[in-house]
Amino acid sequence: MKAPSAPVISIALVAYSAVMVSLTMLKSFFVIGLLWVPEAHRNRSVSFVPFNDFSESASWFSPLFGYGGNFAFFVPFGVLLYALLKTARTRSWHKNAVLKTTVFGAAFSLLIEVSQYVFMLGYSDIDDIILNTLGAAAGAVIAKIFGVRFFKVWVWLALILAVVFVVLVALGPRLGDPEKVVDLGSAQYSA
Repeated sequence: MKAPSAPVISIALVAYSAVMVSLTMLKSFFVIGLLWVPEAHRNRSVSFVPFNDFSESASWFSPLFGYGGNFAFFVPFGVLLYALLKTARTRSWHKNAVLKTTVFGAAFSLLIEVSQYVFMLGYSDIDDIILNTLGAAAGAVIAKIFGVRFFKVWVWLALILAVVFVVLVALGPRLGDPEKVVDLGSAQYSA
């Protein structure tokens, strides 16, 4: 299977990056169902202590879910950026594509975290940078292992994901019944 052209991969990368920016920096401006409260993301906080969520959380699941999510969130970014570097016309971009993808993933994550802090758009955390960087690196390694024949698959998956995201945002608060939200901290369950 022939690899998609660099402009097509660029479109997929920009589309997925827009989803990433929306879900990291713009959650105070929209809602998908009842997944989060927009007002909660209008804050300025920063954590420089790596993996402190394990010691501060009431359960192990919440930090593990958050860490796994941050890692997984940047895997498609890494796959697409690696594919773009490998299909670029300039041969110098082909060399060390995994390393370049990892460094760019770290820089993009740092930009997001700093922007969240500066513009009061969320929670800035060193864990996010670490796990996002590892996710981008893993994405690059996955793309390298699967090779050029899968580049088209990654592009289509990213574009489909972006379209699904737009549909979910458009449906917004209609996805879920606020009357059925249960406060798990004080809920009484009966058999």
